[in-house]
Amino acid sequence: MAYTQADVDALKSAIKGGQIEVQYGDKRVRYRSLDEMVRLLKLMQADVAATAGKTRRSMIRLVSAGKGV
Repeated sequence: MAYTQADVDALKSAIKGGQIEVQYGDKRVRYRSLDEMVRLLKLMQADVAATAGKTRRSMIRLVSAGKGV
């Protein structure tokens, strides 16, 4: 299942509000614990990032090594 940013936002909002029930579109999900919600949030965020092509990449710093200055 591909998660959306709206799904991530809904879950974050529920976590911040101390709720264990979240509305995703026309579905309502009741979680067992905050821990379960946080684990799912991490999965959702990774899925959304991968879908958007924003996977983690190492940054390469290019340094010019020329003659004299």
